[in-house]
Amino acid sequence: MLNKLHLNGYDIVQVNFGPWRVCTHKDRLASFNSREQALAYAAALPVYKARTRRVSNDH
Repeated sequence: MLNKLHLNGYDIVQVNFGPWRVCTHKDRLASFNSREQALAYAAALPVYKARTRRVSNDH
């Protein structure tokens, strides 16, 4: 079973009644025993924005 929430650009995920994980698209930031702890942690983080790669026009 998959439970997934989204807050401030972070995913809060629980798989098969395991720990709640706070993640970005590429990284797992932390794990918690309760959903409330994971939500509080994600709410305390700055808003996540995926960085875009700059392309140089210099040849």
